[in-house]
Amino acid sequence: MSSSPLLQLLALAAIAIFLILRLRNVLGTRDGFEPTQTDQPETRRDRFEVIDGTAEEVDHDILDHAEAGSPTAEALAAMKSVEPSFAVGEFLTGARSAYEMILMAFENGDLSEVRAFLDAPVAEAFQSVIDARAANNQTVEAQYLGTRETALAAAEFNRADGMAELSVRFVSELIAATRDADGNVIEGDPKSARKQRDVWTFARRMGQDDPNWQLVATN
Repeated sequence: MSSSPLLQLLALAAIAIFLILRLRNVLGTRDGFEPTQTDQPETRRDRFEVIDGTAEEVDHDILDHAEAGSPTAEALAAMKSVEPSFAVGEFLTGARSAYEMILMAFENGDLSEVRAFLDAPVAEAFQSVIDARAANNQTVEAQYLGTRETALAAAEFNRADGMAELSVRFVSELIAATRDADGNVIEGDPKSARKQRDVWTFARRMGQDDPNWQLVATN
């Protein structure tokens, strides 16, 4: 009876070894080449779609943001033909960050850190509002709560000079209030959030070394 536990342990060990060997035969080892996700054959969404029995190349970086065959989609495709590394998704991510930075710089009355991202007329328009506030001894309290929506609204491309313009629709949420010289609230609400909807247009000459877009229009 004293040898029973030992026999049970030996039997379990034999079963474990058998299962390991079977698993190695079925799954193989990890010593050789294992394809990663990018090594797999391209899927329908990655690059090609079958249309009328013919595989046609598509660009979902464009079609995720613009209707196929639309002027916007055609403009985006033209931009990529000049600058293949351009990606709409990456641009929108950068535009979202720029929107927050520029908006808050304007509300806080200091454009120094974002002026490089502003076309001259836009910078002058923003600065005139800031100067008017200062002349009237007005101050702004602002807190940015987040960007709720970032979407491509339109795209235009001029093949003659390579200039691209992308309009982006933003929906943000912030708390902002303007006070007069006596501290009275004359605009906004320091205790309540508001939604702000903007369409901003960014421009850049494609194919140039300078990767920065500039804000050329606001709506």
